[in-house]
Amino acid sequence: MSDPGAASPNGQPREYDAVIVGAGFAGMYMLYRLRGLGLSARVFEAGSDVGGTWYWNRYPGARCDIESLDYSYSFSEELQQEWSWSERFAAQPEILRYAQHVAERFDLRRDIQFNTRVVAALWDEPASRWNIETDQGERVSARFCIMATGCLSVPQVPQIPGRESFAGPAYYTGWWPHEGVDFSGQRVGVIGTGSSAIQAIPLIARQAAHLYVFQRTPNYSVPARNGPLDREREAEVKANYAEFRRKARESRSGFLVPYSPYQEKSALEVSEEEREREYEFRWAHGGFGLTHAFADLLRDKAANDTAAEFVRRRIRELVRDPEVAEKLAPRDYAIGTKRLCIDSGYYETYNRDNVTLVDIRSAPIEEITPTGVRTTDACYELDSLVFATGFDAMTGALLAIDIRGRGGLTLREVWADGPKTYLGITVAGFPNLFTITGPGSPSVLSNMMVSIEQHVEWISDCIEYLDERRIATIEATPDAQEEWVAHVNEVGATTLYPQTASWYMGANIPGKTRVFMPYVGGVGAYRARCAEIAAAGYTGFALD
Repeated sequence: MSDPGAASPNGQPREYDAVIVGAGFAGMYMLYRLRGLGLSARVFEAGSDVGGTWYWNRYPGARCDIESLDYSYSFSEELQQEWSWSERFAAQPEILRYAQHVAERFDLRRDIQFNTRVVAALWDEPASRWNIETDQGERVSARFCIMATGCLSVPQVPQIPGRESFAGPAYYTGWWPHEGVDFSGQRVGVIGTGSSAIQAIPLIARQAAHLYVFQRTPNYSVPARNGPLDREREAEVKANYAEFRRKARESRSGFLVPYSPYQEKSALEVSEEEREREYEFRWAHGGFGLTHAFADLLRDKAANDTAAEFVRRRIRELVRDPEVAEKLAPRDYAIGTKRLCIDSGYYETYNRDNVTLVDIRSAPIEEITPTGVRTTDACYELDSLVFATGFDAMTGALLAIDIRGRGGLTLREVWADGPKTYLGITVAGFPNLFTITGPGSPSVLSNMMVSIEQHVEWISDCIEYLDERRIATIEATPDAQEEWVAHVNEVGATTLYPQTASWYMGANIPGKTRVFMPYVGGVGAYRARCAEIAAAGYTGFALD
């Protein structure tokens, strides 16, 4: 519902207390909280409806990898009780319906301008306000600018020679046609084997005449064991949702694994039989439980090897062709240091006669032609092409906007050597600018809903604190920011994460500085630190 009144009749920018960029789960809750403070807010959203990543990612099999009872808002008890999920792991259509339900229930759309992309945010020093410009040519002014742009919202377009020459339809998992795609009778190529591909490939294979999967780096994937939501468990959680949420907020990852809780033991201190029994139990129950099996799986390579080899054995059991199984078995990085994938029948799909795995590490793609894909050793004739090539994670959406702080300094310049933030929420030199689940916070290593709610509540409490004391601006100090960045790096260095060329490191984007971007210290510990800083009067911030 675009509002042509976003600019004043006299041509001057319309003024708001806050502008929010993005109407996904972060932007919607931020709007709700600011309304509660009696502030005027405007949300700009590039899509035609709410939902964020669940609005855009409609590819076959798109599904959340966090259990439904965890992946939901906690701010409204009525909302928690009235909404009932159909599956253990909700699919994209249901999550989008949930987002739309929230927008309707709290009448959020009247303050959201859809089909509008923010292209610039410029700090006006004399006025102590942000001037925001959109791709519609509109200009608005706000005291606070809040980036709810999402961590995985800018798809990576691969720079493959001839990419635009392909004569058939080409699709990106992150920009999937809303009307869906029918691959019946077609020869289809999927480039990439990350999470989106692992979800989509089994469904595309059921439709296509033949499916060619172009894989450079195999990914570890574990079964979801998805199914209808256990109504007894749902009733149990709903009867004590407050305690359920408290435990999630204080946990390491922001969610509980009901059948497979974290173990505090080392994988190396137990017998091989006990270790195998633990892995088997977690594999059977599905979800992220496997990497929670022992305390040192993400810190000790020898411990990690035991879990990695367990998964490789399962792959060999599931895939009948030994040569294909070996190609699907990751070997050159630690399990869990790329986001672990959760699948429904992924490995079994390679037992189908109409599916071919193409190893483009041994025979790289040379070019995309009008009729298909040519590697160094073969040509593959295709009717349709699917790019499941991931995202410019965590920084892509922020750097796509021309954000300029004090002295006209751009965020792109400040982050040239990797993102620097204080707490993942603010950036020195950019007053009154907040980044929800930004780099330097747990974000993508956590249940995003828990991290979103924590950031939104911290930001709204901060704004309330400023208003009560008639403080115009808040800004991270350079020293506090440097200390936080050093802490994020120090904690990250104690794990195996930085040793892997992952999107956590920005390694999937050519030319992007390799820095481990999320905070791995844990949701509970991070939340406590943020609360301490606020309770102490916002230490590490300059309040003007």
